[in-house]
Amino acid sequence: MGRTEKKKSFMINVAIVMFSQIAVKLLGMVYRVVITNISGFGDLGNGYLNSGYQVYTLLLAVSSIGIPNAIAKMTSERNAVGDYRGAHKIFKSAFLLFAAIGLFASALLYFGADFIAFSVIRMPGTQYVLKCLAPSILFVCLSSVIRGYFTGMENMKATSTSQVLEQFYKCLFTVVIVYSLAAFPQILSAILNVAEDDAERRAAFMASGAQIATTISTILSFLYLVFFYNKRRKAIIEKIGSSDAPTIVKPLGQMFKSILMISIPISLGSIISAVNRLIDTATITRGIEIAFRELIPAYGNTAAIANPTLEQLSREAARLSGQLGKSDTLINLPLSINIAFSTVLVPVIAGALKKGDQKTASDKISYSLMISVLIALPCAIGYIALAKPIYGLLYPNAQLGYDLLQISAIAMIFTALNQTLSGSLQGVGKVFTPATGLLLGCIVKFILNVLLIRRPEINIYGAPISSIVCQIISFAYSFSVLRKQVAVKISAAKYVIKPLISAVLMGISAYIVHAGIMLIFANNLIAIIAAIAVAVVVYFAAVFLLKILNEDEVRQLPYGSKLLIILKKAGFYK
Repeated sequence: MGRTEKKKSFMINVAIVMFSQIAVKLLGMVYRVVITNISGFGDLGNGYLNSGYQVYTLLLAVSSIGIPNAIAKMTSERNAVGDYRGAHKIFKSAFLLFAAIGLFASALLYFGADFIAFSVIRMPGTQYVLKCLAPSILFVCLSSVIRGYFTGMENMKATSTSQVLEQFYKCLFTVVIVYSLAAFPQILSAILNVAEDDAERRAAFMASGAQIATTISTILSFLYLVFFYNKRRKAIIEKIGSSDAPTIVKPLGQMFKSILMISIPISLGSIISAVNRLIDTATITRGIEIAFRELIPAYGNTAAIANPTLEQLSREAARLSGQLGKSDTLINLPLSINIAFSTVLVPVIAGALKKGDQKTASDKISYSLMISVLIALPCAIGYIALAKPIYGLLYPNAQLGYDLLQISAIAMIFTALNQTLSGSLQGVGKVFTPATGLLLGCIVKFILNVLLIRRPEINIYGAPISSIVCQIISFAYSFSVLRKQVAVKISAAKYVIKPLISAVLMGISAYIVHAGIMLIFANNLIAIIAAIAVAVVVYFAAVFLLKILNEDEVRQLPYGSKLLIILKKAGFYK
């Protein structure tokens, strides 16, 4: 395969993962927006949902998050030398191993739910959410093995289609279940013994209903992947039979050890990231105990509470966590676009280095970092410029917290870069580096959370502020290590100055257009649509006028050759 074909193949796989991730996050945003605006759910229900999900994410990271990249890396290395039998042996061994790990993690979450809710995050009500989520860990583990195997063979359809299906079912069932519980409160009253005026328990049970939908959707996604594999099993066996390459000769126990030696370091980054999010929940709860007297009046309650009860503290913590969770929902959308590069980079770089092709590895890393910058910067500036009207449009019944989105948008830039760096470092064999960088950032974040959240004038804003510092530290460490391994071609003008100029011009344009239309029509929806449309035109014009991407880099984009023809006709390129 020639270099041009390799570039096209790489970007095709990136595009497949990118579009699937956009669909997944859009569906996720849809159902979160819908249920947040349902009467009785709001920021409080969001808080229970997020707090329980953060604990679940931690256990999921321990048991499964490293699987796709680990299996992809191992199978791509075997496929690169024609050992299809070895790649399939890795797949079968991993399936058995993570079936056992997933079953154990599910049981641990279910039976430890009460302890976690009352003693770890100190938010009673989340135990119901955790128990509803527990079975899904097993099915995510099994699904991850199948996704990783096909990713290693550079077939992204298994991952993309299954994730879209999973999120579609999750969106559908979540809205149906939560709406039913809200529309028919007698269901909660009669079946679950919840009084109609008990706001806390109603919100907690509605959040639990949303997570029942999560478990159902993961089971259906797993069944699809089993069908996907079975449909291709005959072709896989034939390919194995046609190869005479030397294969892996190891007993099952050693295969388990080899898989864990790769998946554990890769998982560490996700584990620390999950701990990072859990730190917010735990420190918010404890910080509010100190800042409570000033927090309550500041958020509009009519009566100041001199001696708050544990239930009142829990409710305020859940509400503030819910506000933070709304910004996370919006931040995840741009990150879902960028994560495609992290996913595709691992097998591509590993395969290239296995064959001694340093240039391909270097080119892919440099290009992916460039695209990450061009994705993250405009999204961050756009959120800063339009956060308040976006919240007014999406959360008409729960508009507080838009300023948390503005702060979180800054952290998002470095989070996106860290995603790409993580995939790059895993591909070059530095699997511990992303986790180490994130751990250093996480330690600083914990210290800052403890110091900032307890201060009444800062309170909840301490969480996103500390996240910015965390992601910057992680980026600085990971990037310094990467540059020692691969000749990454980075220049300040191309990667920082020009993209920043383009994004700032875009943000100013969006703000002015929105403000102008609101003065004339006073219609927020029309103003946001117009502002985004103008912002897109201004940003793309600035990117190509400043020639941030050269002709070869434009060609590598999805439909890049056709785009380049249009750009040349428009006079951007000669």
